[in-house]
Amino acid sequence: MIAVVDAGLGNLRSVVRALEATGTRERVELVSAPEGLRDASRVVVPGQGAFGDAAAALRPDSPLGAAILDGVRAGKPYLGICLGMQVLFQSSEESPGHPGFGLYAGSVRRLPSGLVDSTGRRLKVPHIGWSPIAVRGGAHPALDVDDPWFYFVHSFHARPDDESLIAAVAAFGGTPITAAVARGNVLGVQFHPEKSQRAGQKFLRAWMASPC
Repeated sequence: MIAVVDAGLGNLRSVVRALEATGTRERVELVSAPEGLRDASRVVVPGQGAFGDAAAALRPDSPLGAAILDGVRAGKPYLGICLGMQVLFQSSEESPGHPGFGLYAGSVRRLPSGLVDSTGRRLKVPHIGWSPIAVRGGAHPALDVDDPWFYFVHSFHARPDDESLIAAVAAFGGTPITAAVARGNVLGVQFHPEKSQRAGQKFLRAWMASPC
């Protein structure tokens, strides 16, 4: 069973449908209680909205947050989408005083303002729309997608203290921003594979086929 964590952070049904559309033989279930994670082969944590809401719903000392972390530490494959990636870090400029999982050192920072694209057009924050990603060497195999254009909706991005965590970047006005982080059984993406059509389906199929 693939568990999609329901922490009240929205955007859940579309993630479930996207996972089911890959043709997986495993059940895809929304899970809101820690007991539901015990039998899961993989855990997906999606989320849209404010970092503080995710941090409050998934506190490491809460039953649900603790169950997620126990699964990660046991080697269970974890996919964090948007807030599900950001909450892996210690904190966010968006919600001071609301700690994340702290699985990795680093923080989530606001996208820089006042940037322009190659045509001189001023870029808006939030960053909404399609962007290609550049995968860094040795990154997670799920990111090895031909024509890797993905859909983004965000105003913040992760800044790990250890830059070797960064598995892919996207350009925002010539400034590289974190598009994915990966280490071991943990993969987090800032983009939305469930909204990324062909590339998103290839990404999800590859993640489910990978051992971690």
